[in-house]
Amino acid sequence: MKAGGNPARNAEWPDDLSAPVSTLPEHSRLWVAFSGGLDSALLLHVVASCHCDVTAIHINHQLQSNHRQTEQFCRDVCDQLGVPIVVEHVDVEVSDTGAGGLEEAARNARYSVFERRLRKGELILMAHHGDDQAETVLFRLLRGSGVNGLAGMPASRALGRGSLYRPWLAVGRNRLEEVAVSSGLSWVEDPSNESQVYDRNYLRHAVIPGLKKRWPGLLKRVGHSAGACRESAELNQRLAELHWQSCSDKGRLSLAALRELTALERRNLVRWWLQQQRLEVPASVSLDKGLADLLSAADDRSPELRGSGFSLRRYRSYLYLVPHMTVPESPVRLGPNESVVWGVWRLRLVSNPAVGNSKKFPPPIRVSTRQGGERVKIRPDGPSRALKTWLQEQGVPPWERAVLPLVYGRGGEGEELIAIGDLWCSDQYSGSAPATGWRLIVERNLIE
Repeated sequence: MKAGGNPARNAEWPDDLSAPVSTLPEHSRLWVAFSGGLDSALLLHVVASCHCDVTAIHINHQLQSNHRQTEQFCRDVCDQLGVPIVVEHVDVEVSDTGAGGLEEAARNARYSVFERRLRKGELILMAHHGDDQAETVLFRLLRGSGVNGLAGMPASRALGRGSLYRPWLAVGRNRLEEVAVSSGLSWVEDPSNESQVYDRNYLRHAVIPGLKKRWPGLLKRVGHSAGACRESAELNQRLAELHWQSCSDKGRLSLAALRELTALERRNLVRWWLQQQRLEVPASVSLDKGLADLLSAADDRSPELRGSGFSLRRYRSYLYLVPHMTVPESPVRLGPNESVVWGVWRLRLVSNPAVGNSKKFPPPIRVSTRQGGERVKIRPDGPSRALKTWLQEQGVPPWERAVLPLVYGRGGEGEELIAIGDLWCSDQYSGSAPATGWRLIVERNLIE
């Protein structure tokens, strides 16, 4: 621990640190991510002097030998400042990970907590600074990142149902240490921060100091470059959104429209498509080759570009993004006011107060996949038809037919099919006034 007393909550802080903290985006609740280190300790003190609605959140990764002492230190600081604190213990998967893998795993665990905790309108502040930004940009450069990665960390972004904000990205770490020491601030050193086994620590201790000595304005230069990359990334996103509007239909891409785009435009559009679904984008070479195969293969072929957690496949002149998914092996019962997650679908059975008998318990409902030989009666007064034929007529891709949720309910002649995924639902369970008094809602994750 670096000792030096504990400044009072109402201490005066320099304008270059307090001004970015005083004018925050509108929020309903304010959080500060508090690790106990110099940067976050200083941020908590400055925020507490400017705002009365702050709550600290400490994530104990349980990785360091002093993690209990660090947690207690954070509790003590918050007690002295009169700031509420929330402590979360997380388990970080350390098996089969290298040094970089452990860093990433800890970060993912940390952000998962933030994402779960944040409610609508809430804001969490993080103490990332100019050196962190330079480190991030250099690290991503060495990994071969494109403009999205080289844009560095954004000052603000959505996180969970709230937002994340970094007020000190324009401030260097030396400045933070200068203020912390002169103010008699106390903080805890993370023992792992000195180990150059970790890639970011190597950049922090062995690379960036030399660069700063050679180019004193390094942080500003890297910040400017990151800003330029951010602008380029935003333009790429806007272009992808425009192409999506012209090339998409019901969450899929027209192969004919894709062929009208350049290879660069196609890659940009598909990369954006994957990012919208939070899927890992393949390397540019793999993406270009896979798209070329999907666009040029003969009609009797079934090319496929497989990625991490998804596949790109084509069917009847369209390109589909197919997430890898599992569905229950056995039928599942759907009860009143319950929901069932089925692959990319979510099914709910809700009561309808507009119907007089809505308080009655609904007939048994079950969800299953195709077993073969199913028939469906789309219109009550029409004939029954083979489900296989109907799905082909609707243009449902073969891979989707195998996992599509089929919903069965009690009918006039016993159990009958009452819904086929989000494609069709019997009027007994749909519309503004379903006859049963219960409405079946089937939704799927789909970009329109």
